[in-house]
Amino acid sequence: MQKKMQSFQPSKKLGQNFLVDKNFISKIVNSINPKLGEILLEIGPGLGSLTFPILEYIEKLYAIEIDKNLSKKLKNFFPSKKLVIFSKNVMKFNFLEFYRKNNKPIRIFGNLPYNISVFLLLKLIEFSSIIKDMHFMFQTEVANRIQAHPNKKNYGKLSVIIQYFFKVTPILDISKQSFFPIPKVNSSFIRLQPHICSPYYVKNVKILSYITNIAFSQRRKIVRHSLSKLFSEKKLYDLGINPLLRAENISISEYCRLTDYLVKKNFLIPK
Repeated sequence: MQKKMQSFQPSKKLGQNFLVDKNFISKIVNSINPKLGEILLEIGPGLGSLTFPILEYIEKLYAIEIDKNLSKKLKNFFPSKKLVIFSKNVMKFNFLEFYRKNNKPIRIFGNLPYNISVFLLLKLIEFSSIIKDMHFMFQTEVANRIQAHPNKKNYGKLSVIIQYFFKVTPILDISKQSFFPIPKVNSSFIRLQPHICSPYYVKNVKILSYITNIAFSQRRKIVRHSLSKLFSEKKLYDLGINPLLRAENISISEYCRLTDYLVKKNFLIPK
């Protein structure tokens, strides 16, 4: 692996930081726990730090890699029947078509570039019904936002929306020294599993997103003020919401309650 790294110059533009710590690599592979017959899709295999050990457990692995030079390097090590690489931007990848070809729930994993991690995660929400689980490396600050609970400063719209769709489990915190080149921040590895029996339900997730966007964009204000155009103070009380609380004090279930009220009122999101 060291020789391969020396012969490859990571791209700052693509946000490439490769995990090289063998101890953490082993722990991550164990936490993913790949098994024969499963459909695994790796996002950003890079130099193959996870690709190589994962392939020891399964017959075939699929990967999405935007860097064509890296794709060629990986293809030189494995026959196409063992490792299938899609050389494209993951943001344009058709996950639904991929699912239909394999006809099995997808297990997705990867060390995500920091510059697209949140955008990609929000994109994958659309495909939660065809995903078995996801294991991703995030910048620790982002991972903390994803798994944050009410009454915490890092609890926000991202926390609400992701936890509405997925059960989030922290796996590992990884120091920046475990990567090449060394990034400026530490990373965290987490598991996301679509809810089997969801604790939350709304008839219109777009309205949930709309409400949380307004609330958290004015997070220093109490909701009596930040949500005043949507709910009167009396209506907040009627819905069991304390108008004197701030956005970070409102639980996901309470945001769902607010959402369902607007749905019943036939509320239309302004264009």
